[in-house]
Amino acid sequence: MNHLELHIPAISCGHCVHTIKSELSELPGVHTVQGDPQTKQVTVTFEAPATAQAIIALLKEIHYPPEEVAA
Repeated sequence: MNHLELHIPAISCGHCVHTIKSELSELPGVHTVQGDPQTKQVTVTFEAPATAQAIIALLKEIHYPPEEVAA
């Protein structure tokens, strides 16, 4: 199981988190999505066929692009 923690500056309220949870939960392989509007953090637990790249691409598509994190 993979875990992805993302900082998403566009999150401003609980509705934003709900939208992100709803959209990401539809991706095959995504198990859980948790978000906090105060810290603007989202944690995604997933396995194949979902990938970090697919999750980030979907977030960008729904106008919640994550902040780039240096690896």
